[in-house]
Amino acid sequence: MVDTNNIESKVVIREFDEDRDVKVVGKLERKCEINGTKKGFSIFTNIMAHPLSRIRFYPLRVMLVAEVAESRELVGVVRGCIKSVRTPSGSVYKMGCILGLRVSPTHRRKGVGLKLVTTIEEWMLRNGAEYAYLATEKNNNASKNLFTNKCNYVSLTSLFIFVHPTSFLPKHISNKDINIDKVNIDQAISLYSRILKTKELYPLDMDVILKEKLSLGTWVSYYKDEGNKDNIITSESTTSSSWLIFSLWNNTNCEAYNKLQDDKKQSQPLIRFLHVALNHAREKLKGLFSSMDSVVMCNTFGFVFLYGLHGEGENLEGLMESIWRFASRFGENLKECRVVITELGFGDPLLNHVPRMDSMSCIDDMWYTKRLVSKDDENDDELLVMKRLLGNVFIDPRDF
Repeated sequence: MVDTNNIESKVVIREFDEDRDVKVVGKLERKCEINGTKKGFSIFTNIMAHPLSRIRFYPLRVMLVAEVAESRELVGVVRGCIKSVRTPSGSVYKMGCILGLRVSPTHRRKGVGLKLVTTIEEWMLRNGAEYAYLATEKNNNASKNLFTNKCNYVSLTSLFIFVHPTSFLPKHISNKDINIDKVNIDQAISLYSRILKTKELYPLDMDVILKEKLSLGTWVSYYKDEGNKDNIITSESTTSSSWLIFSLWNNTNCEAYNKLQDDKKQSQPLIRFLHVALNHAREKLKGLFSSMDSVVMCNTFGFVFLYGLHGEGENLEGLMESIWRFASRFGENLKECRVVITELGFGDPLLNHVPRMDSMSCIDDMWYTKRLVSKDDENDDELLVMKRLLGNVFIDPRDF
């Protein structure tokens, strides 16, 4: 049994201090077992450029560290941000997202993780969040125990992360009957405004995501004899036509350098930390693929994230194969890009059309949620889905 009072007196939770903590956080990240297990890893909490990289896109964000009061040893870290999301019914919620929880191996099972989570939940409440949520691997029992048994989180959705090296292009795919056309930002915003309403949970600021520098663009894929880009954009495509929309997000080493320099003048230690962190992620990818030698032997590592996937029509399999080839070729032309990654909820209609190639790997993840504020009508709680899991959700590339 954890002596909470003893933990309270020995461990102090405070905000991350860039000048003081950046090197220490780097050491802690490398020292921690990935997600508390030696088997596998979660890309959600492992691929990281700068300690604040996964929350820097949000105006409401915080990074907390746990420090032993007497020795000043940093023994834990957690990140959090707040975003507004909408459901198909039109309900809008402010949700706090918990990212990158880490506790030093020598201080686990002593209440440090619980104190970090409790403190970041208090920060979310003060900033108007109604719910908190997080992602963790299905087989990460330690994390699930902390959040479900000790912090009263419940399952929100089940997800599948697909990872494919750019050096292994999908084989035997003919693109001669398929067009992949780029649309401009205004067209993309218009399209997503229409199709996001089919998702059970999606962010309100899709325009901000699409206009972000790291968003490489949006494309539509369709069969040449079934329509054209203009028909898709103007909702004039026939019910028998099949088409896909997708966007790409750049998370490569060089782009991360540039983004950090754009946000703020960074010191050399931060740049070195970026290099180490991304290479650490590359090392963890070694076990994912049966033939990844050309990927893991590289000195640098980055990835392209395939997001905003949505399809309509009955003949989607060929279109899905074509965009995987397109994304892989696109990634090949980006310096230091080694893999293409996408993520789909268990109820996403496109899940069954993902080309299952020998060179592709799949990781199972779960989202958990918790209501932070009381609600007058428990039966009207649309988001807290103790009755069922949300199956078709939008995956925000900023959280990945």
